Parts: sequence; structure tokens; C-alpha cells
Amino acid sequence: MRLGEKALVAALVATAVSGLAVPAAQADPAGTNDFSCRPSAAHPRPVVMLEGLGGNSEAWAYMAPPLHDAGYCLFTMNYGIDPRIAWFPVVPEGTISMKQSSGELAGFVNRVLAATGAKRVDIVGHSEGTVMPRWYLEHRGGARKVRRFVALTPLWRGSKVGGIPMLRDSLAPYGLSQPLVNLAASLCTACTEVLSGSDYLNKLNADGEAVPGIKHTNIMTSHDELVQPYTSGKMRDGGKNIVIQDICPNDVSEHIAVAFDPVVLQMIMNALKPATAKPVRC
Repeated sequence: MRLGEKALVAALVATAVSGLAVPAAQADPAGTNDFSCRPSAAHPRPVVMLEGLGGNSEAWAYMAPPLHDAGYCLFTMNYGIDPRIAWFPVVPEGTISMKQSSGELAGFVNRVLAATGAKRVDIVGHSEGTVMPRWYLEHRGGARKVRRFVALTPLWRGSKVGGIPMLRDSLAPYGLSQPLVNLAASLCTACTEVLSGSDYLNKLNADGEAVPGIKHTNIMTSHDELVQPYTSGKMRDGGKNIVIQDICPNDVSEHIAVAFDPVVLQMIMNALKPATAKPVRC
């Protein structure tokens, strides 16, 4: 295998562990997955929270308790676990194809709606938890079951992290690109799908980025080291686009830290209920 080929495979596989590999079993974050919760008039829609590649529902340990205390019915799920390694003591989440994971999301949303009696949910997603749900919204009928979609560090047009897409495309004329992408995908399909120019993203974006009927809020950080460029998270055809540093210039939260940032928590609350939005305190 040539140096360029090795570099592409190594880089693609490294993307699989860009998050934190997690134990196969863990407790739900405080305030989540109470299926006896009934939405209130103030907060009529349950909120489904979706973490990124390599994480698990514990990624919401900071955000969930104050949202619960504010009166929201919150639900989280672990998705996209490769069945070949599901028995491992530590399992990276979200590695299978996002198309397949979106089917898991569809079933989970149906379960939440049935339990709560609500007609629609809101989604708060982080990283892969932003682009995976779009397949559910656009190709599995999810748009009619979702009202608001708050996306943290979204990558609507994918990431160019590490120059991987450029390397992939430069090898294509020599017939080397697709075999290597296939090899990487056999280890982590989602890792190849989140890259700029992937077939997955090209199909999603063929008819635009914003989903009709959905209220989109996109929250980005200019310090994002994994979504490159971070402006991939700016929807070009709808939604509200927020760069954290445009509001709080000294906020240093990067890709993972946004899930533990009180500034971002207030932005999420404002996005879920704009009528009661409060100023963001830096």
C-alpha cells in the first residue's frame, strides 16, 4: 500500500475515534428517558437529544438536568452501534451508516410520541447527531413528526478535517479512492459519510439543506477542530445561524466542549422556546 493510500485509510479510521469510545452500558443522564413524563402546555413537545460519533447519551449529562428542571420531557438514545463489536466492554457509537441509524431514530421517536401523547418532538443534536437525523426527516417521513431542530456543531456540507476529502479526491483518477473508502467504511461507515463530498451528504443536499416545515437553529463554534471549516454548519437556505464567538468573543468552547457550555445551554433554551428567550450571558 502506498504512502498516500495508508494516509487516507489511517485518517478515515481516526475519524471513528474522534469522539470518546464509551461503555456498552451506562445510566441515562439525570432527567431523561422518563416515559411517564407528560408534556405541559408551556412545553408541549418532548425533546430528543442526539449525541455525536463515538459518544453516548451521557454526553448530555450537563445539558439535561437544567432542561428537565425547566419543564421539558427529555429523551436520549444510543444509536449506530456496530453489532460486530456490541459485546465489547467499550463501544464507539454511531459508526454504522447514518441511513441505518436514522431507522433507529424513527423507531425511537415513535416510541416517545406513543408514550407521551405528543404529536411532534423537537430534536437537539450534536455533531453526527445533526446530519444523521436529516436522513430521518427527509427520507423516513420524520419531518411531519418534528417541529424544531437545534443543531450543535452541525456539518451540513461535511468536514474537510485533516485534508481527507482532498486526498480521497486526488486518488480517484487512479482508481484508488473508492477501494480505500470502502475499506474505511467497513470499519466506520459514518466516518466516510460525514466528509465533504460524500455520497451521503450529496444526496441529502441535492434538494437543499433546510427541511421544509422544520424550525432550524444552527449553533457553531469558530474553534471547531473537527468540523472544518466550521462554516459548514451555516445553512445557506434557511434556519437561524449562530456562531458562539459572534455573541461571546472570548468563549473558547471547541467541538466537544459546546455540550458543556452554559452559553450554549441558553442558546438551546432560546431556540426551543423563542417566545421566552433570554439574553445570552457570556
